[in-house]
Order: sequence, then C-alpha cells, then structure tokens
Amino acid sequence: MLEALMNALLSIWTWIEIGLVALSGFFVQLALAIVTWPFDRRRYVTGRCFRLVGVTAAKLTPYWRFGVHGAVPARVAPNTVCVSNHESNADPFLISHLPWEMKWLGKASLFKIPVVGWMMWMAGDIPVHRGDRDSATGAMARCREWLAKGMPVMIFPEGTRSKTDELLPFKDGAFRLAIEAQADVLPLAVSGTRRALPKHSWRFATSRGLVTVGTPISTKGMTLADVERLKEMARTQILALRAGLMPHTSGGAPASESSGAAPAA
Repeated sequence: MLEALMNALLSIWTWIEIGLVALSGFFVQLALAIVTWPFDRRRYVTGRCFRLVGVTAAKLTPYWRFGVHGAVPARVAPNTVCVSNHESNADPFLISHLPWEMKWLGKASLFKIPVVGWMMWMAGDIPVHRGDRDSATGAMARCREWLAKGMPVMIFPEGTRSKTDELLPFKDGAFRLAIEAQADVLPLAVSGTRRALPKHSWRFATSRGLVTVGTPISTKGMTLADVERLKEMARTQILALRAGLMPHTSGGAPASESSGAAPAA
C-alpha cells in the first residue's frame, strides 16, 4: 500500500517535471523558429530542439535510464525511412537520443495536446488520423515532401503500441513510401520502455531503455510488388536487434551509452 502511494506521488512529480521541461523548451523552440524559419526550410533547428527537450525530460525522470546501444552513425542518408518497434509512449523520448533529425509520423490527437502538440507542429512532425484513409494518404504525401527536402522520416510500422513482447503486424505505409521514393529503410529497435510507461497507465516504473540502429535496406529497383518482402526484411532485422538489446534491459546490466556516435551535423 505504501509502495503504491509512493509510486503515485513520484509519478505525479514526474509528470510535473516533464511538463515544466516541455514548457521551457517550447519558449526556446518558439524563439528559434522566429529566427531560423526564413532560411531553414527543413525545420532542422526547431526539430532538433524538440528532440533534445525530450532527451532532457528523460534524463531528469527519476524512473528512467535511457541510452543508445552500439555504434551509431552521426547522420543517415537524407532519403531514409526509419522504422522501429513500438513498446510505449516513452519510445519517442528514447529514440530522440539518436544524433540525427527526422520528422515523425504521429497520431493527430497528440498534436492537440497543449505545448507538446505545438512543439510537434513547429518541429515539422506529421499528424495522421488512425483508420482514416484520406488522412493517411495526406500524411504519406507530407512524408514524401520531407524526403524530397532531404529530411528522413520516422514511422512506427505497427501503427500502435504492442501490449506484449510480440510485434504487431506491420502496416504497408512506411514500405510503400520507401519504394515510391526509392528511399532506404533503416530499422531501429527499442527495448525496456514497456515498463517505463505501460500502455493505458499514467504511472511510471523503473526502466532501463535502449535503442539500437540496424543496417539500411536499399529499395533501389524495388516496385510495389516488393512491399511484403521489404516488410519482412525490416521485421527480421528489428527482431534480431531487439533480441540483442533484451539482455541489457531486462536484468542487472546498466543501460549502455552510445559507442561510436558523433554529434549530428
């Protein structure tokens, strides 16, 4: 009983901490937008600001120890669709530790959240209404625009958080996008975040979360007939990457910081 009460109180404090960090970051991001938008057509500066706000919030969260595992490139090819498994609402905080900017496809409802939604919009992220074909078509078109501008995009191909350790079926959207744009697909994997902020719960839990980066998959020469093959190639990598992370996130091993990573240009 006492433990549950302490968890509730500390979880409330953690939400307050995240809110204060987000509010402070919003004003910084707004100032940067005013200064940089006239010449920053990729919204690189405001995008990186938003990701770093997420990293800061994660580092100040008493429950979380997040990091990057393994060698990570300082940058990725501009024409890249990044895909990852999805365990928790904490995943964006973790994946934001990667040293490059990318525009995220996210639920439209997130963009309606005060401060956070405004920051997502200023960062250039893309809203989509789940289950709405027209919205999905428009969101994919916006993703293609970002790729054409030399900005990678980030998509969770499961479409929602998995409640178990099993990956949900991958949707076609990210892979159709990559083939149509002849973009690389870069698999990412996260592990340890499911406990960090469980689905349908507002309470936090102690978590060692890691993200790791796979090998880019070229779509050169592929057609839409190859969507299923491309999905399977990405899924196989993600499963293998996640399996390599799980011993570090489920036991006593500390969360690793990135090795071989350099600051993004």
